[in-house]
Amino acid sequence: MAQRSAALRVTPRAPQGIQSLETGGALLHALVARGGPTMLKDLAAEAGMPPAKAHRYLVSFIRLGLVEQDPATGWYDLGSFSLGLGLAALARIDAVRLAGPMMIDLAARLDTTVAAAVWGNRGPTIVRWEESTQAVIVYLRAGAVMPLLASAIGRCFAAWMPASRTEKLLDDELAAAARARRPGLPTSRRAFEAAMAAIRAQGIAQAEGTLLPGISAVAVPVFDHRGEMVLALSALGYSGGFDASLEGRPARALRAASRELSTRLGAAA
Repeated sequence: MAQRSAALRVTPRAPQGIQSLETGGALLHALVARGGPTMLKDLAAEAGMPPAKAHRYLVSFIRLGLVEQDPATGWYDLGSFSLGLGLAALARIDAVRLAGPMMIDLAARLDTTVAAAVWGNRGPTIVRWEESTQAVIVYLRAGAVMPLLASAIGRCFAAWMPASRTEKLLDDELAAAARARRPGLPTSRRAFEAAMAAIRAQGIAQAEGTLLPGISAVAVPVFDHRGEMVLALSALGYSGGFDASLEGRPARALRAASRELSTRLGAAA
């Protein structure tokens, strides 16, 4: 009887897919891994296929908007549809969804621009942007990646994210800051750690003119049930009329929003 039962067992088969799509997907994975515009031969090598074959896939991906090609260099990068897919996926994170109504309220109540950012594959990435009557005319919108050292959002992530997540970006930015000698930016690990310790003690990050001249911002972290930072909320405006002080109205409102949102996500008090 046991032998008969064994003979009747059927091993489940994996669902069938479309092999050509999976093969082409290797190129998209390679583009993401490269972190920026890439030559055809390098992209093909990373995806493990001949350049001629990779080129045919890339032509189709360009037509779909998944990939774009720089007409000047011929290099390839992720296209507008890829960006839209990524932002749509990030926006479905519970923290972003829950933050939406709160951001609308903050923008109206403070009459200032409010932004939300998550940690993406290239660093702190803005996923939502709410304007007020005092709209800030800057090229920072959903999809923009913020620097760790110069922006309030970046400083917020640098202060509360695990060092293993930020280390590579941090090394590059510290080296660039040391070369440029821009005022207001740390240029050594010691100065950076001191600045981050101060931010953690204050519970809020500031940036006044270090990212864009004449623009000031404050940002706070939002934590989940594991105690990990999952979102940064920021308010920003023109330096002359925006209060970026630690106890200013935007800072107080953001701290309260951070506590409420973190509590709703299950974070400990």
